[in-house]
Amino acid sequence: MNNIFNLHNGEEDKQKVLANVKSNISFSGSNLWILACAIMVASVGLNVNSTAVVIGAMLISPLMGPIVGAGFALGMFDFHLLRKSLKNLLLSTIVGLVVSFLYFYLSPYKEAHSEIIARTAPNIYDVLIAFFGGLVGVIAVTRVEKGNPIPGVAIATALMPPLCTAGYGLATGNLAYFGGALFLYTINCVFICIATYIIVKFLNYPAVEFVDKKKSDKIRLWISIITALMIIPSVFFAYRFIDQQNYEVKVKNFLTKEFEEKGNTIVYKKTTYSSIPKKIELAFLSRKFSAAQIKEVNESLKKYKITNTQVIIRQDSAFLANATTKNAETNEITDQSNAIISDLKNQVNKYTFKPDNIFPEANSIIPEITSISIAKQEIFNKSDSTKIIPVAFYQAEKNLSTAQQTTLRNWLKVKLKIDTIEIYKRN
Repeated sequence: MNNIFNLHNGEEDKQKVLANVKSNISFSGSNLWILACAIMVASVGLNVNSTAVVIGAMLISPLMGPIVGAGFALGMFDFHLLRKSLKNLLLSTIVGLVVSFLYFYLSPYKEAHSEIIARTAPNIYDVLIAFFGGLVGVIAVTRVEKGNPIPGVAIATALMPPLCTAGYGLATGNLAYFGGALFLYTINCVFICIATYIIVKFLNYPAVEFVDKKKSDKIRLWISIITALMIIPSVFFAYRFIDQQNYEVKVKNFLTKEFEEKGNTIVYKKTTYSSIPKKIELAFLSRKFSAAQIKEVNESLKKYKITNTQVIIRQDSAFLANATTKNAETNEITDQSNAIISDLKNQVNKYTFKPDNIFPEANSIIPEITSISIAKQEIFNKSDSTKIIPVAFYQAEKNLSTAQQTTLRNWLKVKLKIDTIEIYKRN
Protein backbone atom coordinates (compact mmCIF):
# COMPACT_ATOMS: atom_id res chain seq x y z
CA MET A 1 0.00 0.00 0.00
CA ASN A 2 2.87 2.37 0.82
CA ASN A 3 4.31 1.89 -2.68
CA ILE A 4 1.00 2.94 -4.26
CA PHE A 5 1.25 6.45 -2.77
CA ASN A 6 5.04 6.68 -2.78
CA LEU A 7 6.09 9.74 -4.82
CA HIS A 8 9.67 8.52 -4.94
CA ASN A 9 8.64 5.80 -7.39
CA GLY A 10 9.44 6.98 -10.91
CA GLU A 11 11.21 10.10 -9.63
CA GLU A 12 13.67 11.81 -11.97
CA ASP A 13 17.23 12.53 -10.82
CA LYS A 14 17.08 15.68 -8.70
CA GLN A 15 19.93 17.42 -10.52
CA LYS A 16 18.22 16.91 -13.88
CA VAL A 17 14.96 18.27 -12.50
CA LEU A 18 16.71 21.35 -11.10
CA ALA A 19 18.52 21.94 -14.40
CA ASN A 20 15.19 21.76 -16.23
CA VAL A 21 13.50 24.12 -13.74
CA LYS A 22 16.33 26.66 -13.96
CA SER A 23 16.30 26.61 -17.76
CA ASN A 24 12.60 27.60 -17.78
CA ILE A 25 12.98 30.58 -15.44
CA SER A 26 14.61 33.21 -17.65
CA PHE A 27 12.65 35.41 -20.04
CA SER A 28 15.00 36.46 -22.78
CA GLY A 29 15.34 35.76 -26.49
CA SER A 30 12.86 33.17 -27.72
CA ASN A 31 11.11 32.82 -24.34
CA LEU A 32 10.26 36.52 -24.30
CA TRP A 33 8.96 36.39 -27.88
CA ILE A 34 6.85 33.33 -27.08
CA LEU A 35 5.46 35.11 -24.02
CA ALA A 36 4.56 38.25 -26.00
CA CYS A 37 2.90 36.19 -28.75
CA ALA A 38 0.96 34.13 -26.20
CA ILE A 39 -0.26 37.33 -24.56
CA MET A 40 -1.40 38.66 -27.93
CA VAL A 41 -3.22 35.40 -28.73
CA ALA A 42 -4.94 35.41 -25.32
CA SER A 43 -5.93 39.08 -25.71
CA VAL A 44 -7.50 38.41 -29.11
CA GLY A 45 -9.30 35.35 -27.71
CA LEU A 46 -10.71 37.38 -24.83
CA ASN A 47 -11.64 40.22 -27.18
CA VAL A 48 -13.64 38.00 -29.55
CA ASN A 49 -14.87 35.74 -26.72
CA SER A 50 -13.28 32.60 -28.17
CA THR A 51 -12.71 29.89 -25.56
CA ALA A 52 -10.64 27.80 -27.99
CA VAL A 53 -8.22 30.67 -28.68
CA VAL A 54 -7.84 31.42 -24.96
CA ILE A 55 -7.06 27.75 -24.27
CA GLY A 56 -4.45 27.81 -27.05
CA ALA A 57 -2.77 30.81 -25.42
CA MET A 58 -2.66 28.97 -22.08
CA LEU A 59 -0.90 26.02 -23.70
CA ILE A 60 1.88 28.07 -25.30
CA SER A 61 2.40 30.39 -22.33
CA PRO A 62 5.78 29.99 -20.53
CA LEU A 63 4.58 31.80 -17.38
CA MET A 64 4.74 28.76 -15.09
CA GLY A 65 8.55 28.56 -15.30
CA PRO A 66 9.50 31.28 -12.79
CA ILE A 67 6.61 30.36 -10.44
CA VAL A 68 7.76 26.75 -10.19
CA GLY A 69 11.33 28.04 -9.86
CA ALA A 70 10.30 30.19 -6.87
CA GLY A 71 8.67 27.16 -5.22
CA PHE A 72 11.83 25.09 -5.67
CA ALA A 73 13.94 27.99 -4.36
CA LEU A 74 11.84 28.30 -1.19
CA GLY A 75 11.90 24.55 -0.59
CA MET A 76 15.69 24.39 -0.99
CA PHE A 77 16.51 27.72 0.68
CA ASP A 78 18.17 28.80 -2.58
CA PHE A 79 17.76 32.57 -2.21
CA HIS A 80 19.77 33.35 -5.35
CA LEU A 81 17.33 31.21 -7.37
CA LEU A 82 14.39 32.84 -5.54
CA ARG A 83 15.55 36.36 -6.46
CA LYS A 84 16.08 35.30 -10.07
CA SER A 85 12.64 33.64 -10.24
CA LEU A 86 10.80 36.61 -8.72
CA LYS A 87 12.68 39.02 -10.98
CA ASN A 88 11.66 37.07 -14.09
CA LEU A 89 8.08 36.66 -12.85
CA LEU A 90 7.88 40.44 -12.35
CA LEU A 91 9.33 41.01 -15.82
CA SER A 92 6.86 38.59 -17.45
CA THR A 93 3.96 40.20 -15.56
CA ILE A 94 4.94 43.69 -16.74
CA VAL A 95 5.36 42.46 -20.32
CA GLY A 96 1.93 40.80 -20.12
CA LEU A 97 0.26 43.94 -18.82
CA VAL A 98 1.96 46.22 -21.39
CA VAL A 99 1.20 44.03 -24.42
CA SER A 100 -2.43 43.37 -23.42
CA PHE A 101 -2.92 47.05 -22.51
CA LEU A 102 -1.66 48.16 -25.93
CA TYR A 103 -3.84 45.62 -27.74
CA PHE A 104 -7.06 46.55 -25.93
CA TYR A 105 -6.24 50.27 -26.09
CA LEU A 106 -5.85 50.10 -29.88
CA SER A 107 -8.68 47.63 -30.46
CA PRO A 108 -11.87 49.33 -31.71
CA TYR A 109 -13.97 46.65 -30.02
CA LYS A 110 -13.85 46.91 -26.23
CA GLU A 111 -17.01 45.17 -25.01
CA ALA A 112 -16.48 42.82 -22.05
CA HIS A 113 -17.71 39.33 -22.92
CA SER A 114 -18.08 36.28 -20.69
CA GLU A 115 -14.44 35.22 -21.15
CA ILE A 116 -13.29 38.54 -19.68
CA ILE A 117 -15.94 38.82 -16.95
CA ALA A 118 -15.16 35.27 -15.74
CA ARG A 119 -11.64 36.42 -14.77
CA THR A 120 -12.70 39.44 -12.68
CA ALA A 121 -14.25 37.81 -9.60
CA PRO A 122 -11.92 35.20 -8.05
CA ASN A 123 -13.05 33.08 -5.12
CA ILE A 124 -12.03 30.09 -3.01
CA TYR A 125 -12.62 27.71 -5.91
CA ASP A 126 -9.85 29.44 -7.84
CA VAL A 127 -7.56 28.88 -4.84
CA LEU A 128 -8.33 25.15 -4.89
CA ILE A 129 -7.79 24.94 -8.66
CA ALA A 130 -4.45 26.75 -8.45
CA PHE A 131 -3.21 24.67 -5.50
CA PHE A 132 -4.16 21.21 -6.76
CA GLY A 133 -3.23 22.14 -10.34
CA GLY A 134 0.15 23.24 -9.02
CA LEU A 135 0.56 19.93 -7.16
CA VAL A 136 -0.12 17.99 -10.35
CA GLY A 137 2.29 20.19 -12.30
CA VAL A 138 5.25 19.88 -9.96
CA ILE A 139 4.70 16.13 -9.46
CA ALA A 140 4.83 15.75 -13.26
CA VAL A 141 8.00 17.87 -13.43
CA THR A 142 9.77 15.57 -10.97
CA ARG A 143 8.91 12.36 -12.88
CA VAL A 144 11.11 10.43 -15.31
CA GLU A 145 8.02 9.99 -17.51
CA LYS A 146 6.43 13.44 -17.67
CA GLY A 147 3.15 12.12 -19.07
CA ASN A 148 0.24 14.34 -20.12
CA PRO A 149 -0.55 16.47 -17.03
CA ILE A 150 1.45 19.57 -18.02
CA PRO A 151 -0.94 20.85 -20.76
CA GLY A 152 -3.89 20.21 -18.44
CA VAL A 153 -2.21 22.13 -15.63
CA ALA A 154 -1.54 25.06 -17.99
CA ILE A 155 -5.24 25.17 -18.90
CA ALA A 156 -6.61 24.63 -15.39
CA THR A 157 -4.43 27.16 -13.57
CA ALA A 158 -5.00 29.79 -16.31
CA LEU A 159 -2.23 32.32 -15.70
CA MET A 160 -2.44 34.10 -19.05
CA PRO A 161 -6.17 35.08 -19.27
CA PRO A 162 -6.38 36.97 -15.93
CA LEU A 163 -3.15 38.83 -16.73
CA CYS A 164 -4.58 39.92 -20.09
CA THR A 165 -7.90 40.80 -18.43
CA ALA A 166 -5.97 43.08 -16.07
CA GLY A 167 -4.51 44.74 -19.17
CA TYR A 168 -8.06 45.13 -20.50
CA GLY A 169 -9.10 46.80 -17.23
CA LEU A 170 -6.23 49.29 -17.54
CA ALA A 171 -6.98 50.03 -21.21
CA THR A 172 -10.68 50.67 -20.57
CA GLY A 173 -10.24 52.43 -17.24
CA ASN A 174 -12.22 49.73 -15.41
CA LEU A 175 -10.29 49.46 -12.15
CA ALA A 176 -12.69 46.83 -10.74
CA TYR A 177 -11.83 44.49 -13.62
CA PHE A 178 -8.14 45.33 -13.27
CA GLY A 179 -8.11 44.62 -9.52
CA GLY A 180 -10.18 41.43 -9.74
CA ALA A 181 -8.14 39.97 -12.61
CA LEU A 182 -4.81 40.87 -10.99
CA PHE A 183 -5.97 39.27 -7.72
CA LEU A 184 -6.86 36.06 -9.61
CA TYR A 185 -3.44 36.11 -11.31
CA THR A 186 -1.77 36.56 -7.89
CA ILE A 187 -3.79 33.69 -6.40
CA ASN A 188 -2.66 31.38 -9.19
CA CYS A 189 0.99 32.42 -8.83
CA VAL A 190 1.05 32.10 -5.03
CA PHE A 191 -0.69 28.74 -4.74
CA ILE A 192 1.23 27.11 -7.58
CA CYS A 193 4.36 28.26 -5.74
CA ILE A 194 3.10 26.91 -2.39
CA ALA A 195 2.17 23.58 -3.97
CA THR A 196 5.66 23.36 -5.47
CA TYR A 197 7.24 24.19 -2.08
CA ILE A 198 5.26 21.36 -0.41
CA ILE A 199 6.30 18.73 -2.98
CA VAL A 200 9.94 19.86 -2.90
CA LYS A 201 9.96 19.46 0.89
CA PHE A 202 8.16 16.12 0.68
CA LEU A 203 10.70 14.77 -1.85
CA ASN A 204 13.61 15.95 0.37
CA TYR A 205 15.41 18.15 -2.13
CA PRO A 206 18.67 19.19 -0.43
CA ALA A 207 19.07 22.72 0.95
CA VAL A 208 21.50 24.90 -0.98
CA GLU A 209 22.23 27.22 1.91
CA PHE A 210 22.39 26.45 5.60
CA VAL A 211 19.35 27.92 7.35
CA ASP A 212 18.93 27.72 11.10
CA LYS A 213 15.58 26.85 12.69
CA LYS A 214 14.76 30.50 13.43
CA LYS A 215 15.12 31.53 9.79
CA SER A 216 13.29 28.40 8.60
CA ASP A 217 10.38 29.19 10.92
CA LYS A 218 10.34 32.77 9.63
CA ILE A 219 10.02 31.54 6.04
CA ARG A 220 7.13 29.27 7.03
CA LEU A 221 5.48 32.17 8.88
CA TRP A 222 5.63 34.38 5.79
CA ILE A 223 4.21 31.58 3.66
CA SER A 224 1.35 31.21 6.16
CA ILE A 225 0.69 34.97 6.17
CA ILE A 226 0.64 35.18 2.36
CA THR A 227 -1.63 32.13 2.20
CA ALA A 228 -4.06 33.73 4.66
CA LEU A 229 -4.02 37.01 2.73
CA MET A 230 -5.07 35.09 -0.40
CA ILE A 231 -7.61 32.75 1.21
CA ILE A 232 -9.58 35.20 3.40
CA PRO A 233 -10.80 37.47 0.58
CA SER A 234 -11.27 34.42 -1.66
CA VAL A 235 -13.64 32.86 0.89
CA PHE A 236 -15.56 36.15 1.07
CA PHE A 237 -15.87 36.33 -2.73
CA ALA A 238 -16.97 32.68 -2.85
CA TYR A 239 -19.66 33.39 -0.27
CA ARG A 240 -20.89 36.35 -2.33
CA PHE A 241 -20.84 34.26 -5.50
CA ILE A 242 -22.91 31.44 -3.96
CA ASP A 243 -25.27 33.92 -2.30
CA GLN A 244 -25.80 35.74 -5.60
CA GLN A 245 -26.55 32.49 -7.44
CA ASN A 246 -29.10 31.51 -4.79
CA TYR A 247 -30.59 35.00 -4.95
CA GLU A 248 -30.98 34.80 -8.75
CA VAL A 249 -32.76 31.44 -8.41
CA LYS A 250 -35.18 32.91 -5.86
CA VAL A 251 -35.85 35.95 -8.06
CA LYS A 252 -36.52 33.75 -11.09
CA ASN A 253 -38.96 31.64 -9.05
CA PHE A 254 -40.66 34.83 -7.77
CA LEU A 255 -41.12 36.26 -11.27
CA THR A 256 -42.40 32.96 -12.65
CA LYS A 257 -44.95 32.33 -9.90
CA GLU A 258 -46.17 35.90 -9.37
CA PHE A 259 -46.29 37.15 -12.95
CA GLU A 260 -45.47 34.83 -15.85
CA GLU A 261 -47.74 31.96 -14.77
CA LYS A 262 -50.56 34.50 -14.38
CA GLY A 263 -50.23 35.64 -18.00
CA ASN A 264 -48.23 38.84 -17.44
CA THR A 265 -45.59 39.52 -20.12
CA ILE A 266 -42.36 41.01 -18.75
CA VAL A 267 -40.65 43.19 -21.39
CA TYR A 268 -37.82 44.44 -19.15
CA LYS A 269 -36.03 42.90 -16.17
CA LYS A 270 -32.93 44.08 -14.34
CA THR A 271 -31.58 42.71 -11.05
CA THR A 272 -29.03 44.76 -9.08
CA TYR A 273 -27.43 42.53 -6.47
CA SER A 274 -24.70 44.92 -5.33
CA SER A 275 -26.96 47.84 -4.32
CA ILE A 276 -28.36 48.45 -0.84
CA PRO A 277 -31.16 47.45 -0.83
CA LYS A 278 -31.00 45.06 -3.78
CA LYS A 279 -33.27 46.03 -6.67
CA ILE A 280 -35.52 44.18 -9.11
CA GLU A 281 -36.62 46.50 -11.91
CA LEU A 282 -39.53 45.34 -14.06
CA ALA A 283 -41.67 46.61 -16.93
CA PHE A 284 -44.76 44.87 -18.30
CA LEU A 285 -46.27 44.79 -21.76
CA SER A 286 -49.80 45.86 -20.82
CA ARG A 287 -50.46 45.51 -17.09
CA LYS A 288 -50.56 48.66 -14.95
CA PHE A 289 -49.94 48.67 -11.21
CA SER A 290 -51.34 51.01 -8.60
CA ALA A 291 -49.24 52.14 -5.65
CA ALA A 292 -51.10 49.67 -3.42
CA GLN A 293 -50.40 46.81 -5.84
CA ILE A 294 -46.69 47.68 -6.00
CA LYS A 295 -46.58 47.63 -2.20
CA GLU A 296 -48.29 44.23 -2.25
CA VAL A 297 -45.70 42.91 -4.75
CA ASN A 298 -42.86 44.03 -2.46
CA GLU A 299 -44.50 42.35 0.54
CA SER A 300 -44.84 39.09 -1.42
CA LEU A 301 -41.03 38.86 -1.59
CA LYS A 302 -41.02 37.44 1.96
CA LYS A 303 -42.92 34.39 0.72
CA TYR A 304 -39.93 33.55 -1.52
CA LYS A 305 -37.35 34.34 1.21
CA ILE A 306 -36.05 37.32 -0.76
CA THR A 307 -34.85 39.86 1.78
CA ASN A 308 -33.40 43.37 1.65
CA THR A 309 -34.82 43.87 -1.84
CA GLN A 310 -37.03 46.49 -3.49
CA VAL A 311 -39.19 45.82 -6.56
CA ILE A 312 -39.38 48.81 -8.90
CA ILE A 313 -42.02 48.68 -11.64
CA ARG A 314 -41.33 51.02 -14.55
CA GLN A 315 -44.58 52.29 -16.07
CA ASP A 316 -43.65 55.55 -17.83
CA SER A 317 -44.74 55.45 -21.46
CA ALA A 318 -41.37 56.40 -22.99
CA PHE A 319 -39.54 53.62 -21.13
CA LEU A 320 -42.23 51.05 -21.98
CA ALA A 321 -42.11 52.02 -25.65
CA ASN A 322 -38.33 51.61 -25.73
CA ALA A 323 -38.37 48.28 -23.86
CA THR A 324 -41.20 46.93 -26.03
CA THR A 325 -39.39 48.02 -29.19
CA LYS A 326 -36.19 46.25 -28.11
CA ASN A 327 -38.15 43.12 -27.26
CA ALA A 328 -39.92 43.26 -30.62
CA GLU A 329 -36.61 43.81 -32.43
CA THR A 330 -35.16 40.74 -30.73
CA ASN A 331 -38.18 38.67 -31.74
CA GLU A 332 -38.03 40.09 -35.26
CA ILE A 333 -34.36 39.14 -35.62
CA THR A 334 -35.17 35.63 -34.39
CA ASP A 335 -38.10 35.36 -36.80
CA GLN A 336 -35.94 36.58 -39.70
CA SER A 337 -33.23 34.04 -38.85
CA ASN A 338 -35.78 31.23 -38.72
CA ALA A 339 -37.24 32.35 -42.06
CA ILE A 340 -33.78 32.38 -43.70
CA ILE A 341 -33.00 28.90 -42.34
CA SER A 342 -36.35 27.61 -43.55
CA ASP A 343 -35.81 29.12 -47.03
CA LEU A 344 -32.34 27.54 -47.27
CA LYS A 345 -33.76 24.15 -46.30
CA ASN A 346 -36.44 24.52 -48.99
CA GLN A 347 -33.80 25.42 -51.58
CA VAL A 348 -31.73 22.36 -50.68
CA ASN A 349 -34.77 20.08 -50.74
CA LYS A 350 -35.75 21.56 -54.10
CA TYR A 351 -32.72 20.04 -55.82
CA THR A 352 -31.98 16.90 -53.82
CA PHE A 353 -33.40 13.47 -53.02
CA LYS A 354 -32.75 11.54 -49.82
CA PRO A 355 -33.44 7.92 -50.80
CA ASP A 356 -32.29 5.07 -48.58
CA ASN A 357 -30.31 2.11 -49.94
CA ILE A 358 -30.65 3.37 -53.51
CA PHE A 359 -27.58 1.56 -54.93
CA PRO A 360 -28.04 -1.83 -53.22
CA GLU A 361 -31.65 -2.00 -54.37
CA ALA A 362 -30.85 -0.85 -57.94
CA ASN A 363 -27.98 -3.35 -58.14
CA SER A 364 -30.21 -6.18 -56.93
CA ILE A 365 -32.71 -5.38 -59.71
CA ILE A 366 -30.11 -4.86 -62.44
CA PRO A 367 -26.76 -6.47 -61.44
CA GLU A 368 -24.89 -4.74 -64.33
CA ILE A 369 -25.19 -1.35 -62.58
CA THR A 370 -21.93 -0.36 -60.78
CA SER A 371 -23.00 3.14 -59.56
CA ILE A 372 -26.01 5.44 -59.67
CA SER A 373 -26.60 9.10 -58.77
CA ILE A 374 -29.87 11.06 -58.68
CA ALA A 375 -30.55 14.79 -58.65
CA LYS A 376 -33.11 17.38 -59.66
CA GLN A 377 -32.01 19.37 -62.71
CA GLU A 378 -33.25 22.90 -63.42
CA ILE A 379 -33.99 23.38 -67.16
CA PHE A 380 -34.02 26.88 -68.75
CA ASN A 381 -35.64 27.70 -72.11
CA LYS A 382 -36.24 30.68 -74.44
CA SER A 383 -39.40 31.80 -72.69
CA ASP A 384 -37.38 32.59 -69.52
CA SER A 385 -39.39 30.00 -67.65
CA THR A 386 -37.76 27.10 -65.87
CA LYS A 387 -38.72 23.59 -64.90
CA ILE A 388 -37.11 21.04 -62.65
CA ILE A 389 -36.90 17.41 -63.72
CA PRO A 390 -35.41 14.41 -61.89
CA VAL A 391 -32.36 12.91 -63.60
CA ALA A 392 -30.55 9.63 -62.89
CA PHE A 393 -27.00 8.86 -64.05
CA TYR A 394 -25.75 5.30 -63.91
CA GLN A 395 -22.58 3.42 -64.70
CA ALA A 396 -22.75 -0.17 -65.87
CA GLU A 397 -20.45 -2.94 -67.04
CA LYS A 398 -22.30 -2.88 -70.38
CA ASN A 399 -25.08 -0.89 -72.01
CA LEU A 400 -28.50 -1.61 -70.52
CA SER A 401 -31.14 -2.95 -72.82
CA THR A 402 -34.33 -1.00 -73.50
CA ALA A 403 -36.22 -3.36 -71.21
CA GLN A 404 -33.69 -2.89 -68.39
CA GLN A 405 -33.88 0.91 -68.74
CA THR A 406 -37.67 0.74 -68.57
CA THR A 407 -37.46 -1.45 -65.46
CA LEU A 408 -34.99 0.98 -63.84
CA ARG A 409 -37.15 3.99 -64.74
CA ASN A 410 -40.34 2.46 -63.35
CA TRP A 411 -38.60 1.33 -60.17
CA LEU A 412 -37.14 4.82 -59.58
CA LYS A 413 -40.59 6.41 -60.03
CA VAL A 414 -41.99 4.19 -57.30
CA LYS A 415 -38.91 4.52 -55.06
CA LEU A 416 -38.75 8.33 -55.29
CA LYS A 417 -42.53 8.87 -55.51
CA ILE A 418 -42.30 10.91 -58.72
CA ASP A 419 -44.16 10.92 -62.07
CA THR A 420 -41.21 11.14 -64.46
CA ILE A 421 -37.43 10.75 -64.54
CA GLU A 422 -34.74 10.94 -67.22
CA ILE A 423 -32.08 8.19 -67.27
CA TYR A 424 -28.60 8.56 -68.79
CA LYS A 425 -25.50 6.42 -68.82
CA ARG A 426 -22.37 8.06 -67.45
CA ASN A 427 -19.19 7.22 -69.40
